[in-house]
Amino acid sequence: MFVVKIDNYIYLVPFVESKIETFLKTIIPSRKATRQAKATLKKDRRVNIRLSAKDLEALQRRAAEEGIPYQTLMASVLHKYVSGRLVERPTN
Repeated sequence: MFVVKIDNYIYLVPFVESKIETFLKTIIPSRKATRQAKATLKKDRRVNIRLSAKDLEALQRRAAEEGIPYQTLMASVLHKYVSGRLVERPTN
């Protein structure tokens, strides 16, 4: 399922994927997903952490590549981790 934000509203887009193409089905407006997204975006706590200079520089570089502030990237990574959506890549 793709999640799309248009004008501060969340839409869900189911899809079927094959080796050569991705077929998008009908877009579905979702009040529930919109409420969840707003709750997720609500920042009501401040946290101070210590990082190595190397890790902070790597985080800032990665955020710059994504075009977002590094604090936003850090919050996103932490949120994905605690919600079980951060997946490790297998090492070769």
